Amino acid sequence: MGLRFHKSINICKGVKVNLSKSGVGLSLGTNGARYSLNTSGRRTATFGIPGTGLSYVKTFSGGGKKKKSTSEAKTKSEEIKKEKELLASQKATELQENTLKAEEAENYIEVIKSVHKECENDMDWNEVLNSPPPFVKGQPGPREQEAQKALDNYKPGLAGKLFGDAKAREKLENDLSDAKKADEAEFADWQASYKFAQRIIDGDIDAYLEAIEEANPFEDLVEYGSGFEFGTDDPSVMEIEFTVKSEEVVPKTTVTLLKSGKLSEKELTKTAYYDLTQDYVCSCAVRLAREIFAVLPVGGVIVHAVDNILDTATGNDTETTILSVLFEREKFEQANFDRIDPSDFVNSFTCNMKFTKTAGFKPVKRLGD
Repeated sequence: MGLRFHKSINICKGVKVNLSKSGVGLSLGTNGARYSLNTSGRRTATFGIPGTGLSYVKTFSGGGKKKKSTSEAKTKSEEIKKEKELLASQKATELQENTLKAEEAENYIEVIKSVHKECENDMDWNEVLNSPPPFVKGQPGPREQEAQKALDNYKPGLAGKLFGDAKAREKLENDLSDAKKADEAEFADWQASYKFAQRIIDGDIDAYLEAIEEANPFEDLVEYGSGFEFGTDDPSVMEIEFTVKSEEVVPKTTVTLLKSGKLSEKELTKTAYYDLTQDYVCSCAVRLAREIFAVLPVGGVIVHAVDNILDTATGNDTETTILSVLFEREKFEQANFDRIDPSDFVNSFTCNMKFTKTAGFKPVKRLGD
C-alpha cells in the first residue's frame, strides 16, 4: 500500500512544504488532492484524508530514475555494438585465413606440376679449364705487391721520428704477411678448380658424382619427400633412380573458397588424381635431366621413376618402376620448358611408360635391362 506518515508546513494558501525521510518537497493543491515535487526529482500525486496524516501516494517517473534508465540503455547499446564489431572482426579473420589456405592448396598443386621450370645455371667446365691463373706462380701476387709497396713507401711522421716507428712498421709487415697468404689461397683455389675441371672433361665418373654432390641441385625436391640415386659406368650418360612417393607428395583432395567465406574440401576424382600424379612424375623426370645437363658434359640422361603401386596378383603395394626415359642433350635443349606439357615432352623421347587416366601407372621394364 502507498501509506506513509509525513509533516506539512503551510507557506501560503494551497502551498505547503513537505518534510519526510526522503527529503524536502513542495506540495500544491488542496488537502484532499495534491501534486508534489521532491528534491530528489520524484513527482507524486497525493490523495488523503484531511486531519489524519494518512494518505495514498502515486509516484510518477522521476528524473533520477529516468537518468538511470537512459544510462542502462546506453550501456546496453554499446555492448551490442562491441559484440557486432567483435563478430565482424572474427568473420574477417576467418575469411582471411580461409583465403590463405585455399591459395596455398592451389599453389601447391601448381608447384608440383611445374617442378621442371626451375634449374640451376649451366656450368661451363671448358671456361674453367681455360681461365688464366690469378698471377704467375713463383712471383708476388697482386695483394703482396700492394702491401710491399705500402711498406717501401712508408715514411714516419714527427711522432715516429721522436719516439720511434716500430709499431707502424710492424703493422705494415703483418699486412704484407696476410697479403701473401691471401694470394696463395686464391692461387690454390684456381689450381683446384682447374684440376677438377680437367677431371670432368676427361670423363672421371667420381668427379661427376662429386660435382652433383657439391651443386646439390635437387634440394627442393627432397623437401617433398622424394629420393634420388645417381650412378653410371659410361661417362657419356648419367643414370638416375627417382623415388616418387606419390602417397606423400600428391594431394588427394582439393580445397576451394566458397562465396560464404567457408572452405570446401573435396576428394579428387581418380582421373584428376592420376593426371596430377603423372604430371608430377614427368615434371620431376624433366627437372632431373635439366640439372644433370647443367652440371655435367654428358650426352644423355636416363631417369627411372619408382613408386609403390598395387600388385593385383598379390593385393599388396610393391615398389616398382613406373617410368624409364632416355633424354638426349641435343633434342632436350631445344625445348621451351616454360611452355611444355611434361607428360607430352617425356613421351617424345625413348621411354617406357604405361599410364591410363582411370588406373594410373603400371609397372614397366627399365631401359637397358
